[in-house]
Amino acid sequence: MDTVLETTSRGRRTLDPKPATPVLFAHFVLRSSNIQAMIDWYSAVLNMHVVQRTDYICFLTYDDEHHRLGIVNLAGLKAPDAQTSGLAHVAYTFADIGALLSTYVRVKMLGIAPARCIHHGPTVSIYYRDPDGNGVELQVDRYATKEATAAYFQTEAFKKNPIGIVFDPDALVRAYEAGAPESELLEMPDGPPAVGQSR
Repeated sequence: MDTVLETTSRGRRTLDPKPATPVLFAHFVLRSSNIQAMIDWYSAVLNMHVVQRTDYICFLTYDDEHHRLGIVNLAGLKAPDAQTSGLAHVAYTFADIGALLSTYVRVKMLGIAPARCIHHGPTVSIYYRDPDGNGVELQVDRYATKEATAAYFQTEAFKKNPIGIVFDPDALVRAYEAGAPESELLEMPDGPPAVGQSR
């Protein structure tokens, strides 16, 4: 009887028809025939740890989210083809230029080299390929606020060069270690546009 009273006393409600915005980018999932190398790579590069692993799938995270990456273990897959449509890369933002550069130095010592390094204008970005060839961008915002970063997209400089300029990460590391201020390290370098380098 109590259950019936509880059910009938509930008020009616209507779902809001307006589009809802996600509150969080939760995770992405990769398929791989190379699962241990993939686990090792993401653990090394993004400081991830395994939450749970079975013969079929492995879940990893780097924060308090239950998982940020899933890797499905499937035999016989082929590497991504640059001539096929689909995901180009995923990107991760670091807290500051020091965190980005220390990650670059740390993984370089593990034999993990970047595919390309581009100062895009709004971000300083270092791109990698995981063991299966998937693109992973590590970046730091150039500006202190999201609003200032977004505003750069509307500038003439960005319209003229929306890709950015290739930079030498080792030169940036040397400047950082020599004590260059963060504002100087984040400045857009001189150079030709990074032609043929996709975002």
